[in-house]
Amino acid sequence: MRLVIIGAGFAGMYAALSAARLRDIKGASPDQLEIALVAPQPTLVVRPRLYEPRPETLTAPLLDVLKAVDVVYVQGAAETVDTKAREVGIATPGGKRTKLSYDRLVVATGSRLFRPNIPGLAEHGFSVDSLDDAIALDRHLQHLVSWPISDMRDTVVVAGGGFTGIEAATEMPARLRESLGRDARPRIIIVERNKAIAPDMGEAARPVIADALKQVGVETRLGVGVASLDKSGVTLSDGERIETATVIWAAGIRAAPLTAQIPGERDNFGRLLVDRDLRVPGVACVFATGDAARAACDDAGNYALMSCQHATRMGAFAGNNAAAELLGVPTRPYHQKAYVTCLDLGEAGALFTRGWERKVEMVGDQAKKTKREINTVWIYPPLAERAAALASADPERVTDL
Repeated sequence: MRLVIIGAGFAGMYAALSAARLRDIKGASPDQLEIALVAPQPTLVVRPRLYEPRPETLTAPLLDVLKAVDVVYVQGAAETVDTKAREVGIATPGGKRTKLSYDRLVVATGSRLFRPNIPGLAEHGFSVDSLDDAIALDRHLQHLVSWPISDMRDTVVVAGGGFTGIEAATEMPARLRESLGRDARPRIIIVERNKAIAPDMGEAARPVIADALKQVGVETRLGVGVASLDKSGVTLSDGERIETATVIWAAGIRAAPLTAQIPGERDNFGRLLVDRDLRVPGVACVFATGDAARAACDDAGNYALMSCQHATRMGAFAGNNAAAELLGVPTRPYHQKAYVTCLDLGEAGALFTRGWERKVEMVGDQAKKTKREINTVWIYPPLAERAAALASADPERVTDL
């Protein structure tokens, strides 16, 4: 029997570890149940940190961890899924194409930044969505020191006032000063179509964020969007023109395109609707998890967000349940009642909230200490030691905050 997992992000990694854990508990051998993880590289990109400088350092190797738990790594990009033949089509690094059959499939393909067809966005916009995108932005910021001193050079526009946009914007004054030196006069502007900054963070958290933006000198333009970009600036939907060399697009994400090949129902973000065991209803032998799935967290109407906090736990349940079906043991319904947010606010510290109502628990330096611990310890892969790696993937304990 073979369980195939597509994706080496947080959900894919924990799906592989959790499936291997259940296989170990039930005394099955890798020959009896092969677990294969398909990804272009055996590397976890620490995506929640890509707003930080030096993004090329923000990865973690997975090969030794996978080997320690007898998970087969298949290098290549999954291009097709045939749910009738139960095959995944893979493009290998050498340019060849091959097929991998499965008895159960876990789709953990993550999400991609949504880039609308705005004039100039593709040519002149930056982002922190992928490792390559973040590296391109970092190099651009480093190169700005060679430009003549001007308002255009020192101005950054961030399109999107959600979680990613706020973290990118509040980090930017320090990054510009590091890149440009004492001559820097950073001006950072967040453009948000909603009437309020951080529209999803709630009434209690929003004043804290507003104070932090003021403290670090970030301006906002609310109720407007980006109409067009060119090499020297951006024009907003209300006609305002801002001269800038740097526009960072952070306005929404969608499930990765491969999910469209699964003949299941999807939501407005392209996520596959799944049942409580994370199966795709009506599609035999297929599970979806992480940003590829719309899953209920509880019985109160809360659904998993497109975040690594939800992806890690969802991945653990999906891997466990896919393996459970093959091993003939009961599945474990996914649930995730605990929910926290920890928003980096640059030199103003951070904001830590708990619960779906986003009750503020920590702010400033205290929250920043927690954010650093999350970013540098909690979200990284476990040690490449068999017992520790398997123990880390207990579905009931992953991200138990």
